[in-house]
Amino acid sequence: MTVQRRIARRLGELRAERGWSLATLAAKSGISRATLSRIERAELSPTAAMLGTLGTLYGRTLSRLMAEAEGRPVTLVRAAEQAEWKDPASGYRRRMVSPPSAGRRAELVEVRIPARRRVEFATPPLAGLEHHLWMLDGALTIEVDGTARQLAAGDCLRYAPTGATRFVAGAKAARYLVVLVHP
Repeated sequence: MTVQRRIARRLGELRAERGWSLATLAAKSGISRATLSRIERAELSPTAAMLGTLGTLYGRTLSRLMAEAEGRPVTLVRAAEQAEWKDPASGYRRRMVSPPSAGRRAELVEVRIPARRRVEFATPPLAGLEHHLWMLDGALTIEVDGTARQLAAGDCLRYAPTGATRFVAGAKAARYLVVLVHP
């Protein structure tokens, strides 16, 4: 089963656990009922912004959602087995480096954003979630809660967003690791 199908299944489970109809979720998320239905049936790959919105409603980060979609507790995950998800709108790629576990306090994620592409999240994934972003390659402009910072390879930024976050890659693709520390 593909990552997209596993995530689609998990999104459906989370909605069902709350007893929400697709119409209720559409009203809460601002995503149309038809789009949500197609996402849950894995007919449509959600954008990073959509997954961010749904994750916020369900109290999950994107990587936590991916870990739950994996559904198997392990201590080692080989590089070839690490779940990767690609945003169909921006080409943004997110690879869950940490072994899948829904109950751990920290997650390690590798992110790649194509040159001159932008990824935006309207809301933070979880209140109090701390990020440690370490740039590996390229350059990145990151705007957190209205404050923009320029990052280059080797730079590390620690932040806990309370509002919107925007990532814009420079003239070359940006690649970074982020450690997410749960409250």
